Amino acid sequence: MATSPLPGPTDILLPSPSSAYPPDPMNQPRAGHAAMKPNQVGQVILYGIPIVSLVIDGQERLCLAQISNTLLKNFSYNEIHNRRVALGITCVQCTPVQLEILRRAGAMPISSRRCGMITKREAERLCKSFLGENRPPKLPDNFAFDVSHECAWGCRGSFIPARYNSSRAKCIKCSYCSMYFSPNKFIFHSHRTPDAKYTQPDAANFNSWRRHLKLTDKSPQDELVFAWEDVKAMFNGGSRKRALPPAPPAPAAAAPAACHPLGSIRTRSIIFSSQIQRLQEETSGEIQ
Repeated sequence: MATSPLPGPTDILLPSPSSAYPPDPMNQPRAGHAAMKPNQVGQVILYGIPIVSLVIDGQERLCLAQISNTLLKNFSYNEIHNRRVALGITCVQCTPVQLEILRRAGAMPISSRRCGMITKREAERLCKSFLGENRPPKLPDNFAFDVSHECAWGCRGSFIPARYNSSRAKCIKCSYCSMYFSPNKFIFHSHRTPDAKYTQPDAANFNSWRRHLKLTDKSPQDELVFAWEDVKAMFNGGSRKRALPPAPPAPAAAAPAACHPLGSIRTRSIIFSSQIQRLQEETSGEIQ
């Protein structure tokens, strides 16, 4: 089986997090982040907007509904839902106790019955896909992600970011047959190996490759994961901005009565009545 062209010990490695991923100005670090307790309420600043956070299963999660009603209020529910699914972001439903905590914190209305929570990193990715610019990450020219999927018999390949210049670019090289595929076509491509297990494909959606295509390495470095997430966010409609509605046209001047439909009908009635009256006068004169 072909090996992945990931950089070796003598190749150029990914830069350190401090140089490749500078601190994001939209987030403000908080003291005592490591000593969080279950259901602890906090606050995270995203794009200048305070968002309520809650510690669930040891992770700080943000209220997706509050993000949708503030930062993403110009986008519809379907747009936000489809983008979240395309980015592979999974919501964790909070318990009734956690929902009550969010209500008291002002993140959810009193009438709310459920609330989905996403991690801080997922919230940053989701907001960036709508509000920011999805620029490709800075990677070495010969860099490639070692990826695989489990649709049908499964397959493994090398995702080459340098070739990924459009949504249909053939940027994945199969490790078995060395053919190139676009991401949405690669998940339909598989090879039956002796240890492979057949899985019913579930790839009807065009963007579903982002959910099925995963890094082969089960414990990748954070820099690699972040770079892979940035690549998947490309060509996903993330840079589209919601256009302002067009200004209403200026009110037109009132049309004369003769041009109005009712006015024209009234005019025809008057003309027709005068013609009948004239005909009656002519007929009475002939009789006399």
